[in-house]
Amino acid sequence: MRLFIDTANIEEIREVNNWGVISGVTTNPSLVAREGRDFATVVREICDLVEGPVSAEVLSLHTDEMVREGKQLAALHPQVVVKIPVCEAGLAAIRQLSRQGVSTNATLVFSAAQALLAARAGASYVSPFVGRVDDTGNDGLQVLSEIVTVFDHYLIDTEIIAASIRHPVHVVEAAKMGAHIATVPYSVLKQMVRHPLTEVGITRFLDDWKAAQR
Repeated sequence: MRLFIDTANIEEIREVNNWGVISGVTTNPSLVAREGRDFATVVREICDLVEGPVSAEVLSLHTDEMVREGKQLAALHPQVVVKIPVCEAGLAAIRQLSRQGVSTNATLVFSAAQALLAARAGASYVSPFVGRVDDTGNDGLQVLSEIVTVFDHYLIDTEIIAASIRHPVHVVEAAKMGAHIATVPYSVLKQMVRHPLTEVGITRFLDDWKAAQR
């Protein structure tokens, strides 16, 4: 399973990219707004930093406007993938953009039915929001499992991005299920690196080395 980072913070992307573990980036309007910077500039900077897909989301709510905005986003850089929410207008926009060779990421997916519709419309990726499903008292990982099962059964080419990741267990479970990608916040990536036994081991090694030198 490939790992993307879910952020619009350039310093976070630069740090994690230097680890050599991420294959792409996802952003959304909320993440970019937090940075207080020009959207197009941020997207271009991210594309220059990372080799791989960079998802940038449309803000429009009508099909024609989504298509127009999607083309503008795609023109920013060859790595840009246009994020479009799954709704009637969004499905129609995905269909039009995919037929014009624009890569799309169907976002705000909360069911296997939505994921199937998006894939049939031509989405390059679908992004089920695992954590947000959990927030409603339902099982986000179960939804993800259903999507993986359907896509595998019918050999659907659309890739599945496990999104709205809240903790390392989400990442591991998504990998075990066969999701193609997990897009992970910076804080969770940092949690994935750390383990108390690793920290104890490093301290012990250093203490033993110092004792040997004495």
